[in-house]
Amino acid sequence: MGENVKLAFIVQKPQYKGETSRLAITHAIAYQTVEILLEDGELVTPTLCFIGEGVLGLQKGQNAMELYGITSTESHIKNTLLVDLDVLICKEDLVKYGIPEDALPDAEDMGADKKLQVVPFAQIQKAMEDAKHVLFF
Repeated sequence: MGENVKLAFIVQKPQYKGETSRLAITHAIAYQTVEILLEDGELVTPTLCFIGEGVLGLQKGQNAMELYGITSTESHIKNTLLVDLDVLICKEDLVKYGIPEDALPDAEDMGADKKLQVVPFAQIQKAMEDAKHVLFF
């Protein structure tokens, strides 16, 4: 049996006025679909995590294209849910910044069953500890 390489993509900076966090999302999606390049039994399991100020760009109804000329994080998040990527959102940071869970996007309108997971930081810490590679954005 092959190896399961776990990756943790940690978004810790706000998404406005930059592409860095969207790059994290794009890379995580790409790793989710990399299985066609692997040997039988090998797996790559990415987990996308939002902590600190990284949670600030997760709210529904963003106008990033109108305001800054860049695509919104919301559309990228919906794509992660469509490919069944695990997305962990730090509960403590949502509380810190006053963001209610019902303000977070979902992709039900696109047919996705996967949901964003609002979890304690300890669970995100565990994902980082379990990962072979941790990438910060």
